[in-house]
Amino acid sequence: MEFLGYTLRNNLFVAPMAGVTDRPFRQLCKQLGAGLAVSEMVTSNSLLYGSAKTLRRANHDGEVEPISVQIAGADPQMMAEAAKHNVDHGAQIIDINMGCPAKKVCNVMAGSALMQDEALVAKILEAVVDAVPQTPVTLKFRTGWNRENKNAPAIARIAEDSGVRAIAIHGRTRADQYRGAAEYDTIALVKSRVRIPVIANGDIGTPQQARCVLDYTKADGLMIGRAAQGRPWLFREIEHYLNTGELLPAPSVSEIHRILRQHLADLYAFYGEDTGVKIARKHIAWYTRGIAGAATFRHAMNQLGNVRDQLQATDDFFLAHAQTHERFEHEAAATLPAFSAAADEVLAA
Repeated sequence: MEFLGYTLRNNLFVAPMAGVTDRPFRQLCKQLGAGLAVSEMVTSNSLLYGSAKTLRRANHDGEVEPISVQIAGADPQMMAEAAKHNVDHGAQIIDINMGCPAKKVCNVMAGSALMQDEALVAKILEAVVDAVPQTPVTLKFRTGWNRENKNAPAIARIAEDSGVRAIAIHGRTRADQYRGAAEYDTIALVKSRVRIPVIANGDIGTPQQARCVLDYTKADGLMIGRAAQGRPWLFREIEHYLNTGELLPAPSVSEIHRILRQHLADLYAFYGEDTGVKIARKHIAWYTRGIAGAATFRHAMNQLGNVRDQLQATDDFFLAHAQTHERFEHEAAATLPAFSAAADEVLAA
């Protein structure tokens, strides 16, 4: 995919997720099929630039280009300064967060709360675009503040007029948080009204859903977030299906073990052993979600406090399964979000 002056492997994007899309996760997703990965959001508050958390989030050493960094805030000047700061530290694309529904973000009028104030949206976008004229600026937002106020088409037009080069839309409102099913009618409407690339996001958990969302919305690409937690190979599965119409077999127990082992090593190296062990727990839980015996394993895992014990427990779990099964037998089929009813009706017509 040709995107903002860069040639990407494909049109599959890793969604920015706070506490998830750190450098190890972004690198792994790129290795396993993602065309581009957006960093977890970086604050626009310059007082926090030197904090350990912000420095880690701005660490792109050895990362596959292009480097896309998401910034968050509600003050146009601070956002402009944050954009310049991150470009000076390696960002090649600046993404603006207007999609986060978290209370602590919305309570300071950042994230998706900004969708309530279209005039402020325009000021922020214009300030950021003007601050980094040689760097592409993108925007991620939702369908609206609530279901009664779905103003994504208006925000998209403001973005295009402000010089934003591409937009990603999550198919829920801020009020929806992550409840219910994502809808794609609004994304399709936006796509029909703007000339810049539109990336569809929300409830894309299988290759088949990916194909349906692309066909229905006519979007230029897909952004995948929660479905890739513990399943970073989802990107290669979708890539293969979009290219061939065929489904890849599920990864073997041994391959998942290798992928997780690599992921853990990168986490320990990135965060240090103490913090790395703590961060690793949630990833291990995601990798083993829905697998027979995993609940007992995860409970025991959370009591372990060092790298040696964490790796040993992980190895024991996977090697035991590999002795009896080539692939995991899940306790139940993975619960994936349903495709929107409206899209089902259109695709069936």
